Amino acid sequence: QVQLVESGGGLVQAGGSLSLSCAASGRTFSRYTMGWFRQAPGKEREFVASISWVDTATRYADSVKGRFTISRDGAKSTVYLQMNSVNPEDTAVYYCAATSAFILSTTSGVNYWGQGTQVTVSS
Repeated sequence: QVQLVESGGGLVQAGGSLSLSCAASGRTFSRYTMGWFRQAPGKEREFVASISWVDTATRYADSVKGRFTISRDGAKSTVYLQMNSVNPEDTAVYYCAATSAFILSTTSGVNYWGQGTQVTVSS
């Protein structure tokens, strides 16, 4: 059994910053690419960012590029999402995700999901 647990969500004003973290447990994730997806009410779950276990190469959705930064610790078992210059359109439940693949950018490629953490940006 693999568990991904997100934390750090909450309320933040537009233009502010928020940081999320995701801790993996149950097995070693040193060779897992990890990332973040988000889903707003009535909307499809969408890709936000990912970081590869191979070389720490990162990918970002166009909507967050330049504002969000993904990173992971040396053990590669915890992933972070630094959210800067947030806007109301960033309001969603944010999900941590992991895959054994080198690249992660679609929901179909996800092997494991976290439970999600709510991020709400006030206008």
